[in-house]
Amino acid sequence: MYDSEPKRRASTPEITLRQLRAFLAVLESGSFSEAASTMHLSQAALSGLVKELESRLGVRLLDRDTRNVSASPVGVAFEPLVRRLLGNLEEALESVTNLKELRRGVVRVAAPEPLSCTLLPELIARYEKQNPGIDVRFEDVPIEQVLSRLHSGSADIGFGPEGVPVDEAIQAHMIRADPLWVALRGDDPLAEKKSVCWKELSNRPLINYMPNLTVNVLSNVPQRHHPPRIISVHRVNTALSMLRVRHGYVVCPSMARDLVEGFGLTFRPLSQPTVTWRIAVFARHRSSLSPAVESFLDFTLNTPSV
Repeated sequence: MYDSEPKRRASTPEITLRQLRAFLAVLESGSFSEAASTMHLSQAALSGLVKELESRLGVRLLDRDTRNVSASPVGVAFEPLVRRLLGNLEEALESVTNLKELRRGVVRVAAPEPLSCTLLPELIARYEKQNPGIDVRFEDVPIEQVLSRLHSGSADIGFGPEGVPVDEAIQAHMIRADPLWVALRGDDPLAEKKSVCWKELSNRPLINYMPNLTVNVLSNVPQRHHPPRIISVHRVNTALSMLRVRHGYVVCPSMARDLVEGFGLTFRPLSQPTVTWRIAVFARHRSSLSPAVESFLDFTLNTPSV
């Protein structure tokens, strides 16, 4: 008894969109011949679609006589359900098309300072100008949260130092190598120079906001030129604010020039040695990216000034 049910179901034709559209076409025209013409089918083919639908449902949907065709009581109740189903399908297909053609979509971006207040605002503005239908949502968070958000799915694209370790789920793309400059108080004697070398800073405390400073920066500088003291903070704005009122220096990528000078500080190139801050964009593998996210990633990778 239990084996016969799957066999019966397997032999019954499935309902198709053509069957549903044929049913509505007959109701709208009141005629099989006119409905067949509308759907570019023969009358026999259209009649077959309606009969298959009725057979699948096990009810009569249309009342027919020699002159007229109209909905049966079941057909009257079934008609609005079919219209709603086809309407929802068209809406879903239109939504997918909009996403594919970048007329609509969301990209969630996360980045730490100083990228959040230097590179990202302009990059996002330029992307949105080219893709006005895409909503780019940006959060400035510590680099540790950038990666955790990518893993949890609460962010689609992340930015940060290239040296941040990632696992096989995340891909890192190096997009820029920015030389490090030094921020100084205006009354610091070194502010009169056009450039500053690391040796000249060796008697000043470093106010540092950069994670992994030793690996990413100081490993490239002779140890005898390392700062005698490091004052650690979490944000570049905090470091620059502290420098305004105390002796020391802050190291920033050159892209932060407007930010540094906005605090009334002097910004000079750092040399001997020149150390670069390598910036990466992080994302999951392309196969898991939406069209909008993939578009933003490609825009970032192909923008020369990034």
